[in-house]
Order: sequence, then C-alpha cells, then structure tokens
Amino acid sequence: MAHIAHDGRRALPPLTEPLESDAVELKDSAGYEGRPEDIGAARRFAADFLARAQTERNAQVPARVHGALQLIVSELVTNACKYTSGPCLMDLELAGGTVAVTLWDSDPVLPVARAAEPGRVGQHGLEIVLALCEAYEIRREPVGKRVRVTVGLDGGADGAGALG
Repeated sequence: MAHIAHDGRRALPPLTEPLESDAVELKDSAGYEGRPEDIGAARRFAADFLARAQTERNAQVPARVHGALQLIVSELVTNACKYTSGPCLMDLELAGGTVAVTLWDSDPVLPVARAAEPGRVGQHGLEIVLALCEAYEIRREPVGKRVRVTVGLDGGADGAGALG
C-alpha cells in the first residue's frame, strides 16, 4: 500500500476507513470495458456528474475544476485502457467541498510518476493528474489496483487552481 501526496501535502485517509454516509453528498459509478471510446464516455460522465452536483446539491463548481476533473478522468481511464486487459470501474463522489475520483482496474502494477522530460513523447498522464489534484492514493487490490484522486471545488492555490 502506498499513500502518496505531491508537493508534501497530506495523503488521503486510508481507503479501509469507510466514509460517513452523511458526508457523501452525491455519488455515481460507471463501468468501462477498456475500449478507446470509453475515454470520451468517462469525460462526459464526469461533466454530467459535476452538472448534477450543481443542480442537485447547489455545489459551486468553477469552470477550471470542470476542466481539471475531466482531464484527470481522461488520463486515468486512458491508462486503464492502455495498460490493462480488462474492464475498469470509476466512482465519483462529492463530499465536503471536494470531488473524489476512484478508479479500479485489473492490472496490479502500480503506476509511477516519471521525472519530467520535455523531450519525451507520451507517458505524462500521471504527471498531469498529480499537477491537478489535491491528494492521490494508490493501492493494490486482490483483483488489480485502485487509484483515488481528490480535487477541491475551490480550485486551491495548487492543484486545479493552477489552471485558471
């Protein structure tokens, strides 16, 4: 199990601790089969989720957070489609001014952020995710791995706030 937070910030609480049911304001799940078209479907799912958060829960979601969340989801699902041979499952949760993205896939290999190399073509997805999120956690699971990322709705000084 690895708890990783970029920029020295606190990692997410261990996923073995259940969220308090009243803390989660909105939650939705989607499954994908690992096809290239699933990447666009996941982005649309994230956009629809944020629209529901605004209408159903009166959440204030800045445009830069919409963009950041869709990019994070796109990168995570792209990695699952590219590096696994099976389906993946994604949960989105709105709770306490943050949106959590949790992605499960069937590959037990944990992703590693590589050092920045401006000349490298591709393999920058995890670097992008880490630049946009507030916290990141990854765990091996009996059937693969689970990646969890949180994004603050306020955009923050780092993370998603760097977009706007």
